[in-house]
Amino acid sequence: MPAPPDNLASLSLDDIAAHIEDRSLPPVETWHPEREGAIDIVITRDGRWIHEGDPIERPALVALFSTILRREPDGSYVLVTPAEKLTIEVEDAPFVAVEMKSEGSGQERTMAFRLNTGDLVSAGPDHPLRLRDSRDGPLPYLHVRGGLEALIGRNVYYELIDLALDEDHSPLGLWSGGEFFALDPES
Repeated sequence: MPAPPDNLASLSLDDIAAHIEDRSLPPVETWHPEREGAIDIVITRDGRWIHEGDPIERPALVALFSTILRREPDGSYVLVTPAEKLTIEVEDAPFVAVEMKSEGSGQERTMAFRLNTGDLVSAGPDHPLRLRDSRDGPLPYLHVRGGLEALIGRNVYYELIDLALDEDHSPLGLWSGGEFFALDPES
């Protein structure tokens, strides 16, 4: 299936689900190469990939690297292939949710997110939304895969809050994929 368009507005949630289902990723969780090291790559808080101090400008290269990204049991991040495992630095989360599409309401709502890498993720039991405390206050995250999360971008978070306020749940939150996600840091 071709890559999804750069915005979700032109896709139905069925189209998004088809893109998600057809996407295959390398089996990084099964790769345990003997050759290990580190590489000077940093994924910044805003989702930029930096190599030796310079931004990686090719979106296709970032998208490729993101498919071989794995979170280790100790919390570190590595780029892994069958031949080698290289530790990288991640300032916060390795992905940023930059766009959202919502259809339905209440328990029938489904929300899909586009990440800065072009990946699509539908929130639900396998991809929960959560708030995490930080020194700047609670921050929203979406589970992507294998311990990897996406920080939900500020504009997308505001959309979520607007939807939640319109639905007026107590606690404040939204349903997606049959699961309720509280968006109130007090709950």
